[in-house]
Amino acid sequence: MASPHHYADRLHAAIRAKGTPALVGIDPRLKSLPAPVLDAASGPTELDRHADAFERFGKGLIDAVADVVPAVKPQSAFFEELGPPGVAALSRVVAHARAAGLIVILDAKRGDIGSTAEAYARGLLGGAEPPRPDMADALTVNPFLGADTLEPFVQTARERGAGLYVLCKTSNPGSGAFQGVTQDGRSVTQRVAAEIERLSRETAGEGGYGLVGAVVGATYPAELGELRAAMPSAPLLVPGYGSQGGTAADVAGAFDGDGLGALINSSRAINFAFAAEPYAAEFGPPRWQEASAAAARAMVNDLKAATA
Repeated sequence: MASPHHYADRLHAAIRAKGTPALVGIDPRLKSLPAPVLDAASGPTELDRHADAFERFGKGLIDAVADVVPAVKPQSAFFEELGPPGVAALSRVVAHARAAGLIVILDAKRGDIGSTAEAYARGLLGGAEPPRPDMADALTVNPFLGADTLEPFVQTARERGAGLYVLCKTSNPGSGAFQGVTQDGRSVTQRVAAEIERLSRETAGEGGYGLVGAVVGATYPAELGELRAAMPSAPLLVPGYGSQGGTAADVAGAFDGDGLGALINSSRAINFAFAAEPYAAEFGPPRWQEASAAAARAMVNDLKAATA
């Protein structure tokens, strides 16, 4: 039986309950928001109004997809750009998602040494004390400063039963410039993967997966399959599906034999479905939430073949 306190166990229980590994990113971009959201936004300053629009959009998107997918991934950068009002809006969006019963992965890509890493971890994931309602279930982290910098994040994740997703092979076209550099026959990506797998085994839950996962892009399907094999204990977070060109066939290698072990992310294609075909003609800005829900259901159906 899955532990209710272990991230990977909770994640896989949620995936089974919804019947899909689809993950919806929450990426509010001011110029792309639907007009009804922008028109309803209020606040004493322009930044306050923008933050209110982001909060309305984030909560509305959560409401649209909460019955369809097991998890959401707010992108911290868009909220942080707005300063304190944006950070406060992000806090309330995360709390709204958790209240809706969703797994929340905060995409903040933090990474630093010692006490600074510990402060990031506790600030974004919480600690041994009861977590605040706005604490994420998992956090993306950057291993560039070295394996030792992951330890404070891992310790906090252990205390909280939270998860981590370590950047391993990212979906951007230029990722190979650093991640593909080799020494003694192993690339940086392979070395990071080995450390992730070690930490995953050490933190494994009842389902066999650890608290420490990896970010591996759908835009490199061959490497995705190789890295799945190299990290059998690590849950994977797979960006690059949809707007970046990744397909259901490309992500098939991310899953284990039970169709578990990975979340497949789509952001823009679901966030702004109201402005793109085939949804623009039927829904448009006034029914943007229905468009997002329809796009999420289409993603779920598309991924079924990949997890069969």
